[in-house]
Amino acid sequence: MLAGMVTYLCPQDGTRADTTTLTWCCPVCRGPWDLDYEPVGPLSLNSLTTRVNSLWRYEEALPLSSPATSLGEGRTPLVPLTGTVSAKLDFLMPTLSFKDRGAVMLAELARRLSPGRVVADSSGNAGTAVAAYCARAGLPCTVYVPEGTSPKKTEQIRAHGARLEIVPGGREATALAARTAADAPGTFYASHVFNPYFLHGTKTYVYEMWEELGGRLPDAIAVPVGNGTLLLGAALAITELHAQGLIDERPALIAVQAEAVSPLAAAFRAGADGLLDDPGTDGAATPTLAEGIAIPRPPRARQILAAVRESGGTFLTVTESRIREAQLDLAARGLYVETTGVACWAAVGDWVDRSVVVPLCGAGLKTGLAD
Repeated sequence: MLAGMVTYLCPQDGTRADTTTLTWCCPVCRGPWDLDYEPVGPLSLNSLTTRVNSLWRYEEALPLSSPATSLGEGRTPLVPLTGTVSAKLDFLMPTLSFKDRGAVMLAELARRLSPGRVVADSSGNAGTAVAAYCARAGLPCTVYVPEGTSPKKTEQIRAHGARLEIVPGGREATALAARTAADAPGTFYASHVFNPYFLHGTKTYVYEMWEELGGRLPDAIAVPVGNGTLLLGAALAITELHAQGLIDERPALIAVQAEAVSPLAAAFRAGADGLLDDPGTDGAATPTLAEGIAIPRPPRARQILAAVRESGGTFLTVTESRIREAQLDLAARGLYVETTGVACWAAVGDWVDRSVVVPLCGAGLKTGLAD
């Protein structure tokens, strides 16, 4: 059964919908849903010692329980890189990216709703994760990706049995194609942007960090931001842990974007609550090695900007040359990470004034070395 007392809630206009429906967005404003949900909690470190070795060990904090689709995702290592910077190795997941945290939640929800088909859109990693977990759940799946997506990622999507739709143009055109398909009756839109169950999966990234550090969090948490799913999940976890009295201080959220595609950083620096004027591009005109965060119009922009400001954090941007250098630097340290996944290390690698954790989000085998 689905967790009790959980409903979709539009953060813009207050519209609600039952989570047992296939309504993928607010019918009034067409914006993404939040979940009206409170964790059962509280957790305790002592209670975790004998639990399943996956993200499902935090059952009090999750809106779904007793999954049939798990591949053992979560519980990735936290390793030091410098005296103040540590890395969480989220590329050590079943599909080699952090997106498994949210994809398992979407696939588990879809399995319980039994739709006619599942559709997803992605620049690669979310699509491979949804394809894998839909295969695990026995659900037919179609994944929309932009032309130019890494062949290694499209090969992985096909290997999991999903139908692949390659869309001309960039990330925005791909999202539009998937959303059009999602409006068809009997379709579950496994959107890592619009469906909030994904965020409640990614928040386990911070719960694991809290457990690994003995019931505390670092001074700052750096995350790469395109659609903001890891950042918003982190913000959820921090709020929940603080509300339950499990942390005294909230860490600052350091949002990292590629300088080539950085609409949120520009809005933050301008003091805006939302995105600035339309940049007039679908993302195709401004290529970046960090393809996974090359999102010109993130639907949750206002939430992302608010979360960073409320945490006392900031936005940082990285150049293409710095991304190349950071990938090689991590490889020299024994960690082969894809170009999007090195963005945070590229941004904060020389910090010395406070503790910070960076995610290594995807394996280097997904894209290869930067040219």
